[in-house]
Amino acid sequence: MPHIELPEGLPGIRGAMAFRPETAKPLNELVEALLVGPNTLTPGERELIATYVSYLNDCHYCQSIHGAIAAAHLSGDEELVRRVKADFQHAAISDKLKALLVIAAKVQRGGKNVTAADVGGARSLGATDLEIHDTVLIAAAFCMFNRYVDGLATTQPHDEAMYRERGKMVAREGYVSVSRSYLPPEPVAR
Repeated sequence: MPHIELPEGLPGIRGAMAFRPETAKPLNELVEALLVGPNTLTPGERELIATYVSYLNDCHYCQSIHGAIAAAHLSGDEELVRRVKADFQHAAISDKLKALLVIAAKVQRGGKNVTAADVGGARSLGATDLEIHDTVLIAAAFCMFNRYVDGLATTQPHDEAMYRERGKMVAREGYVSVSRSYLPPEPVAR
């Protein structure tokens, strides 16, 4: 049961965002820029970073929904998502993404854990400064999102089909577009 009264029928971050739409807009824009916007990392790779950090933070809702979005971007490969969470070093992903996941995991523990050797290792495998930057920001942002979801004790269903369907919709339409379905319309300027 949520710690505060959140709108019914909106699990996880959706309920918290509907409770306070004025903060939801910039949060949705941030996640859209990080996970959907132009980048040399694919949306599936960026969603895997978000999923892995959410898994490390033990946030059921976020690891489930972002895992479903990642799978939707990766031709429905839910097994790959499970493998990344369980043991990404042996998952069928690029060495570059593995090095970025090492950085993401260190950010999850605390930003000062990231070393020059970690960054150098990612660079040696082809990671660009933009990819390293965005990995750090995705990891940091998802620590915040995970704590937002869990700190309010939001409703976190265990219905894989619900996450799968929502994941496909977000992968297809993006975060900002999908958020319009549960946030009130912005006031029209006069």
